Amino acid sequence: MADGIASGVFRSLTSAPDEADGSLRPRSFDEFVGQGRAVANLRTWIEAALRRGAPLDHVLLSGPPGLGKTTLAHLVAASLGRTLRITSGPALERAGDLVGLLTALQPGDVLFVDEIHRLPRAVEEYLYAAMEDLAVDVIIDQGPAARSVRLSVAPFTLVGATTREGLLTHAFRSRFGVLEKLQLYPPEEIEVILRRSAERLGCALDDDAALTLAQRSRGVPRVANRLLRRMRDVAELEGSGRIARDVIERGLTMLGIDALGLEEMDRRLLTALAGLGGGPAGLRTLAVAVGEEEDTLELVYEPHLIRLGFLLRTPRGRQLTDAARRHLGLQASAPELFPG
Repeated sequence: MADGIASGVFRSLTSAPDEADGSLRPRSFDEFVGQGRAVANLRTWIEAALRRGAPLDHVLLSGPPGLGKTTLAHLVAASLGRTLRITSGPALERAGDLVGLLTALQPGDVLFVDEIHRLPRAVEEYLYAAMEDLAVDVIIDQGPAARSVRLSVAPFTLVGATTREGLLTHAFRSRFGVLEKLQLYPPEEIEVILRRSAERLGCALDDDAALTLAQRSRGVPRVANRLLRRMRDVAELEGSGRIARDVIERGLTMLGIDALGLEEMDRRLLTALAGLGGGPAGLRTLAVAVGEEEDTLELVYEPHLIRLGFLLRTPRGRQLTDAARRHLGLQASAPELFPG
């Protein structure tokens, strides 16, 4: 039964990344830019595991979307010289899916579970025994004839990626031996990534254009590479194919991205908050006002607005700052007569 489930799961979950995404992905830790502490730690733990001839401890990678968690999972498997099996929390709806996946692993395989915080609780609990005891218990039949069968799991390394580490239970989180939190990138590291990506894409990127693009990429390599592809399109259609500063300015204007890296949704969020008197306003209220999911607002848009000093998260809700009002061309808020 488990083999039948596993074959279906693997067909849909272990495919390689698409060519467009994989072409810009670092092929080794030496090519990986940024996240210095996390990368140095991972290389140390991997080298120690290889010297012992033992599987690497289970790894939990956390941080905002687009910072390289999936890339690091690929590099971990490549450095160990093992096969990487890929799945995601929402894809594992039933315990049987996970059991089939685990029992089909070969010794030393690396199992990557993206958005691991979205695993159903019943599925998560099945992972406990697999992570610690290399076994899973399966219930066969029902009623008086029901019996438990223990299935062995080959030694493996689980690499979990999450954008919401706080949603993991303490029992689950404590079973990871390696925990690394990824941080947003400074512009100078984004510049390095853009230059390498431009070289792989076969397009010329001027230094001042790279700096401008890096400053408007919100500290996220995925955003930077996405914008670079669009700037390449603009440059090619203009005939020269060279991405210069003027190409960047025209391209970003076409995409609705301003000098501070704000997108249309950022401005809609700030405008909606201004329409609510500047707040405090709840996240659910703002999500309804702009027609976007709460998680997307919280994970994708709010961090950049908070770094710019345009948005505050207070115990009473989200609040607009005077800096945001000035950026939107609105009048600054009046001071409270009786604060608190």
